[in-house]
Amino acid sequence: MTPAAGVVAAVVAAQAGGAAAFPGSTRAAGLAGAGAALVGDAGAIFANPAALATVSRLAFDASYQRASASDTVFYAAAVATRLPRLDWGAGVEALAPSAAARLASADLLAASALVYRTGLVALGVTAKYARQTIGGVADHAWAGDAGMAIAVFDILALGVSVQNIGGDFGGGVHLPRRTRAGFTMNYVDPQGTVRLLTTFEGQWPDRGSPFLVVGVEGGVVAHGVGLLARAGYAGHSVATSASPFALGGSVALGPLDVDYAYRDGTGGGGATHRVGLRWHP
Repeated sequence: MTPAAGVVAAVVAAQAGGAAAFPGSTRAAGLAGAGAALVGDAGAIFANPAALATVSRLAFDASYQRASASDTVFYAAAVATRLPRLDWGAGVEALAPSAAARLASADLLAASALVYRTGLVALGVTAKYARQTIGGVADHAWAGDAGMAIAVFDILALGVSVQNIGGDFGGGVHLPRRTRAGFTMNYVDPQGTVRLLTTFEGQWPDRGSPFLVVGVEGGVVAHGVGLLARAGYAGHSVATSASPFALGGSVALGPLDVDYAYRDGTGGGGATHRVGLRWHP
């Protein structure tokens, strides 16, 4: 069994409420996993496909994560582009027993999303494929996500998604169903110098009770260059060795953000560090 097998449903699918499972986006990871209403980033494909609707032209997101007490590494990458009346996105996540492990031995998730825009409302769907390798034997599964987002200019956004519909198709791998509903609010103009944002998200997993995720992000960006800090809190409906708190930050360099997220843990994996890049011209 790979070292990742015990948490593969949480980390590879990036949907389950596992202890050390960070989501596909490093920015969302610093907000303790909130992402259903975090619109405009390519990494939103892993939380709510409709959140891609506010991508202006082209967006890219990449992440690398490693636990301080484990060789297990996690990679994620996503791209999204705006088309007439539609948005398209694709993403992949990989969980490997070590940085030197071959891709063939890693657990994988691949996703492709299509979003339809009408006024302030966006509707999106995602097709997903997952592969889990245990003892050298690969199991597979197919699933889908459906989501809706309402973005009111750059002021606020509402997002709802249902993840892993039909998560047992293919057999061998179970992608757990999860419903998410979030609200994000910018208290100042995000195109200005000062930034301040909060996000609230309820999550309803197929196992365990619902819980709330709360995140805040703020900082100063002048002429496209600046610093942002973020923090989040996630309640859990199941026992977990991870801290409910997450911290993160970004260095803004024009259209490029260099992101970082940290979450403490008392389990065998120890604290989790993640770095990422977001490009959104």
